[in-house]
Amino acid sequence: MTLKSPKLMEARRAAGVLESALRGHTGDLTLADASARSGLPLRDAESGLHLLVSEYRGHLKATSEGELLFRFPHGFTKPWETRTRLERALGFVLRGAAGVARFVVRAWIAIVLIAYVVIFVGILIAQLLARSSSDSRDHGSFSGSFAGYVLFRMVFDAIFWTFHPFSPFVWTAEPPWSSSSSYERRGAFGQPRDETPFYEKVNRFFFGPTPAPRDPLENEKLILAEIRAQRGRIGLADVMRVTGLSRDEADPMMARLMLDYDGTVDVSEEGGIVYRFEAIRRTAAEAPSRAPAPVWAKREELPPLTGNGPGVNALIVALNGFNLMMSLYALGAHLTLDNLGLLARGVPMAELPATGTAVALGVVPLVFSLALFALPLGRALLRPLKRRRLARRNARRAVLRAILTRIGARQAREPITEAVLQRAWQDAAGEAPRSDSEEITREVVALGGDVDLEAGDGIRYRFPDLETEAKALEAEREAASEDEARPGKVIFSSGA
Repeated sequence: MTLKSPKLMEARRAAGVLESALRGHTGDLTLADASARSGLPLRDAESGLHLLVSEYRGHLKATSEGELLFRFPHGFTKPWETRTRLERALGFVLRGAAGVARFVVRAWIAIVLIAYVVIFVGILIAQLLARSSSDSRDHGSFSGSFAGYVLFRMVFDAIFWTFHPFSPFVWTAEPPWSSSSSYERRGAFGQPRDETPFYEKVNRFFFGPTPAPRDPLENEKLILAEIRAQRGRIGLADVMRVTGLSRDEADPMMARLMLDYDGTVDVSEEGGIVYRFEAIRRTAAEAPSRAPAPVWAKREELPPLTGNGPGVNALIVALNGFNLMMSLYALGAHLTLDNLGLLARGVPMAELPATGTAVALGVVPLVFSLALFALPLGRALLRPLKRRRLARRNARRAVLRAILTRIGARQAREPITEAVLQRAWQDAAGEAPRSDSEEITREVVALGGDVDLEAGDGIRYRFPDLETEAKALEAEREAASEDEARPGKVIFSSGA
């Protein structure tokens, strides 16, 4: 396999990744420390660190082993800089404009939803007031005007309390005397107050909860943490254990990481492959590195359909249903913009010309409301499929656990039977694997397993590559020197 030459990251971009990953860190850092925490290759971490030292007045230390230690006494702040009032005012305006732009983009569905509710309620009120005014002239009755006032007041209050959580200017910060561990904001009836803006609840109802952003370098960080915890020597089984990647995915990733982090490959006499990363072990920390949790330690769960409470969902359904019904009414009553102008001038509904198609108040809100109802309905219909997909993913991880925890120099003789793997699959998925172990066989083959023909009864599996790898890793880790992790004695410090 021909490997491409490594591509260098721009120093400014690397510095930005490092600044985010190292924020809050105190003390010295080796190049390997920064690389492991950020997921950047050593060469990119080095260029980014030197740029950060220059920008934030960091300190450099040199050790007897030729290692550089980096320290940022001010963190990633510039207390020596002062900003003028004009700069602060300009920054405030720019941040406000950016916030408004983000709000409009994220809240446009809620804006349209509420806007049509307000328009249709205004039309109903106008009709009621016009009818009550006509009744008063004809019959001298006061009841119609009073009913109109009551309806107007009820609608006004409903719109106010609907818009109140919708407002982007609601103050949600905790009092200065409170702490997140001892204080909790509460609303009516002593229940915890939901500070989520109304437009976010609307978006969650139609599109589902927003998934947490995923770190694109998550797998690299997990592998680097495993390398440091395993004395700089790992195998493909270690990669699969912490990332959940298949063998076909883990193999090319390790080839790339060898280029990025100065790795080498050792092959034992029995053919076990060991990846060595001595450079990434160097650290200024005194405590040993902790191994990341295996991928099967956290079960993947199906997110809720909306993430809202039943009251919020009922409110959104009522608002959208109201718009749907009013759009049908507008189509039947021919509430075109011209007729709407006549209605505003006091012309009764019965006297409006029955011509034209109500596009703005009929077709558009009808299509909009039907589409919004179709979104959560479609997601609800797809939930069983997504649930089965997550169940199979958890089941594959359970099979991976059953195999990897039984492979090792001290556990190589513990049998891996078909019954063991089927039980692991069923416990994780809640149902037996399909097609008479076809899924189990597929997973075994993907991990390089074979049927043990020497087994007396039942089907047993062997994983010769993983077994020889485990033995080679044990020997390599026992022979690994702790001096590889020590940066050396400090012989010069720019901050001294």
